[in-house]
Amino acid sequence: MLQFLLGLSDRQAAEAVRCRIDSKYAMAMELDDPGFRHGVLADFRDRLAEDGRADRLLDLALARLKEVGPVRERTTQRTDSTRVLAAVRDLTRLELITEAVRAALEEVAGTSPHLLDELVDEDRGRRYDRPVRLGKNPTKPRTRILATGNDAVRLPEHLHRPGADRTSGPRVQALRQMRRCASAGALRRHSGSSAP
Repeated sequence: MLQFLLGLSDRQAAEAVRCRIDSKYAMAMELDDPGFRHGVLADFRDRLAEDGRADRLLDLALARLKEVGPVRERTTQRTDSTRVLAAVRDLTRLELITEAVRAALEEVAGTSPHLLDELVDEDRGRRYDRPVRLGKNPTKPRTRILATGNDAVRLPEHLHRPGADRTSGPRVQALRQMRRCASAGALRRHSGSSAP
């Protein structure tokens, strides 16, 4: 829940648990606790989604809240975690794609900066010059995911067009591999039933 409330990706949430005292306090962790890998959060969400475990956990939390008073006895409490899980999934995907494009751009800027002259404009500069956050506007994440996905497709194409220097360091290769793994040869936001 803290991850969702703070709008953090899995990687950012794991970093917060390692470095921030308030996160450790909220999770009742010792100050010297080393934290956990960011992949553990996705594994936890998968386990929570199995066999109605999320509902059982909610029922236990509601029972405790009814005991201490914040929740009244006669009301029915429900929650739909789909929105929370979708926001975390979108942020994690956005972070993965953004970091891959950023790393490839930095690699090309270090080896062949002239190749970026036509490609990097002010908008792209802003997009890759700040930490990844989804924000409050529900349309912005989709817009940013699509724009970043388009950049992830366009950058390798731009670098390997006829007549260009063939720059292919490990970061550009990693971005190209991400593109190959994406369905239909394009990085795109999965919607509803097509999400894995």
